[in-house]
Amino acid sequence: MSAETTAARPKTAKAKPKVPSRRGNTASLGSLRNFIGFQLRRAQDVSFDAFARRVGSTDFGPGHFAAMSVIRANPDINQVTLSRATGRDKSTLTPVIKNLLKRGFVQRHRSKTDSRAYCLNLTPKGEHHLQKLAMHAEAHDRRLDQIVGSIHKGLLIHLLERIVTELEHDLHRQ
Repeated sequence: MSAETTAARPKTAKAKPKVPSRRGNTASLGSLRNFIGFQLRRAQDVSFDAFARRVGSTDFGPGHFAAMSVIRANPDINQVTLSRATGRDKSTLTPVIKNLLKRGFVQRHRSKTDSRAYCLNLTPKGEHHLQKLAMHAEAHDRRLDQIVGSIHKGLLIHLLERIVTELEHDLHRQ
């Protein structure tokens, strides 16, 4: 191609980055590239996968760690409060709790104030496992810190919290 042909060409927009698929092929995201919700979901998915790889268990991920952390911080928490605190609905939290009970990490008992509700506590085995998971979570978070940068971390967390607060507020207004 001659210099004249190159110079006469109209300038095109910068090529949008391609996204590798799990099979190694690439695909353009098109307009999805600029959707915050879509990018949040992609970031969550790869972050959860990275955490599971770090822990070495695909069936024990960040949702389990979050549930155990909140249970530890709130002894005798009921499942509804745990669901709200972790942002999980009943259909996704129930299997997590069943898994924790089966492994002996959590114990459940009827609430003394509401016979319809169950309260949750970590067992000593759960406390021990949570300490191990916390080391993985901290290492994973340090990796995210490297990616985001310490200058941007506070802003990113603030914006994510704002998204949660505002969208929850919108849901309650409906």
